[in-house]
Amino acid sequence: MSPAAAVENLTKTYGSGDARVVALDGVSVEILTGQLTAVMGPSGSGKSTLMHCMAGLDRPTSGRALLGSTDVATLKDRQLTKLRRERIGFIFQQFNLVPTLSAEENILLPLSIAGRKPDPDWYAEVIEAVALADRLTHKPSELSGGQQQRVACARALAGRPDVIFADEPTGNLDSVSATEILEFLRRSVDDLGRTVVMVTHDPYSASYADRALFLADGQIVDDVTEPTHEVVLETMARLDPRRSRSTRGRAGLEVLVGA
Repeated sequence: MSPAAAVENLTKTYGSGDARVVALDGVSVEILTGQLTAVMGPSGSGKSTLMHCMAGLDRPTSGRALLGSTDVATLKDRQLTKLRRERIGFIFQQFNLVPTLSAEENILLPLSIAGRKPDPDWYAEVIEAVALADRLTHKPSELSGGQQQRVACARALAGRPDVIFADEPTGNLDSVSATEILEFLRRSVDDLGRTVVMVTHDPYSASYADRALFLADGQIVDDVTEPTHEVVLETMARLDPRRSRSTRGRAGLEVLVGA
């Protein structure tokens, strides 16, 4: 099976001269179809930049960023907009819901903008997966944080995208709501056949993935299949020893509250 996305010798730099920063340094990796891939690393490691280049939100300085066989780095702005609208789903830490629209209207908004109607069977599957059937008429202010993020997840899935990119999707949630979102992302892969790339700093979140990529200083330094909570903690501690104590403390709290 061909990869859902890939980067080839991808480099991204910002600034010039003494102010030049290398965010990504010749990264090459394939994202496998039908998997949940976690992208991890210390702050400033390049994980969000990698996702943004893959998703066409940022252009690489050199190298290729492929969605299927399409090199998104070569597309013009209008082509990029069409590709993001039709082939990519986005979930962000901030829910980015329109406050005046109902949950259902928020879910269908990207399709409405594109002049498309949802596939009824697929839409029903998505709503069932996020367990929102009884909340579709509610405005965001009438929903909990976890419910708002489930609306955002359904919005990302509604157009049946090739790849869903999730940037710290549990960052603003309590442990119970975070677990609900992680279980949904897992089901979207296992039951709905989607491909998910999730940027996260959280070992507990990464343990839901089929694979974890670890970045440091703009390069992929480890690639773990079926990552466990413990393996992720150990790898992160090795990459960023200063954060190992606080990370382990939070992980212990997650265990205590049953996350």
